[in-house]
Amino acid sequence: MSAGVAGQEFMGHEPLAYEKLKAFEGRVAATEAAGLDPVNAPMIRHWCEAMGDTNPAYQGPDAIAPPTMLQAWTMAGLTSYEGRSPAHDELFALLDGAGYTSVVATDCEQEYLRPLRPGDAITYDSVIESVSPLKTTKLGTGHFITTRMNVRVGGEVAGTHLFRILKYTPAKRSSSQAAAKKDRGRRPRPVVNRDNAGFWEGVAEHRLLIQRCRACETLRFPWLPGCNTCGGQEWDTVAASGEGTVYSYVVMHHPPFPAFDPPYAVGLIELAEGVRIVSNVVGVPSDKVRIGMPVRLEFLAVDDELELPVFRVVEEV
Repeated sequence: MSAGVAGQEFMGHEPLAYEKLKAFEGRVAATEAAGLDPVNAPMIRHWCEAMGDTNPAYQGPDAIAPPTMLQAWTMAGLTSYEGRSPAHDELFALLDGAGYTSVVATDCEQEYLRPLRPGDAITYDSVIESVSPLKTTKLGTGHFITTRMNVRVGGEVAGTHLFRILKYTPAKRSSSQAAAKKDRGRRPRPVVNRDNAGFWEGVAEHRLLIQRCRACETLRFPWLPGCNTCGGQEWDTVAASGEGTVYSYVVMHHPPFPAFDPPYAVGLIELAEGVRIVSNVVGVPSDKVRIGMPVRLEFLAVDDELELPVFRVVEEV
């Protein structure tokens, strides 16, 4: 086995000469490729429904597309598209041959220069902007590849999309990582940040808090930094009564995970206050859960450090 870099080993492959990778910088990945569909109202509606975004700017005859849909108009799905160059395939083949066979998306940046409206025909071009020198991360050793895409309407740049991935060789597991693997029975921790910390503080006090816009008094859930209805940035909270119904649900069977015991029901619960929350439905076998079932909030201690809101089916009298 060859020597490693920064404590990593190359799993039987020699490290690539960086000059070979750097030669890909500036190579065109796609040129004057066309979006499969023009900007259109049905896709905007589906996007907004999935995101729970009710901003009036995305509705009606003067609607614009949500800016974050920028990349959606360029996706080719399972089909091929004209304008694609072999640069990406060649780069990936080179990295795969050197043992960097794993890939993970790391981040993206977007810049919005003009709104997109239904009927706009999208074209785009992209270039491999940079390939990093060899980097060592917790995942393993590899190279970061950054691609820049310009999205155009009628030749005018409407926005840019900067996308970065890591092509890497997985790191060998240390003894501490092996121990962590044995501890997978521990429930995954929720992501707590400045936008939702108040919600989890409420859970710790056995309260389910819903945000309320101070400007228009619209309730919203999940927690967001601003109001989807009026754009207001000021808000307070109201405590949910805990009453609700099963609006929709799925029963999880696979894949098995030690922290969970399938099959179990995951429900979209419509609270009495009118907002919806995703949580487990408990109290009946998963195959007995039905849409419209009344449920009531309770808090489940999954371990010594974590409690989660769940909803127990209310028995009909």
